[in-house]
Amino acid sequence: MAKKHILGTNYRPRLCVFRSNKHIYAQIINDSQNKTIISSSTISINLKKNIAASSSCAAARLVGQDIAKKSKKIGIKEVVFDRQNRIYHGRIKALAEAAREEGIKF
Repeated sequence: MAKKHILGTNYRPRLCVFRSNKHIYAQIINDSQNKTIISSSTISINLKKNIAASSSCAAARLVGQDIAKKSKKIGIKEVVFDRQNRIYHGRIKALAEAAREEGIKF
């Protein structure tokens, strides 16, 4: 299966989600400038104290809420969702749904 290339722009940056066995990371990236605008993860200092287990769906929801709040503060309302060929379920789905609940459109 060929990998799809998802690109973010100035108007609609890319929300890239990476999941490891222990943690989950989310970045909003502007590919036209090759720049990471904001990021959040389960190893962030402000989220780490609220997370019991970093490899849970609850932790992924907190990361999704955090990235959405940060993006709304700087005026990003729409993104392109990049799950990096991972199946849309579990922690990735929890992160995406939490971001949508906070008002991010993708």
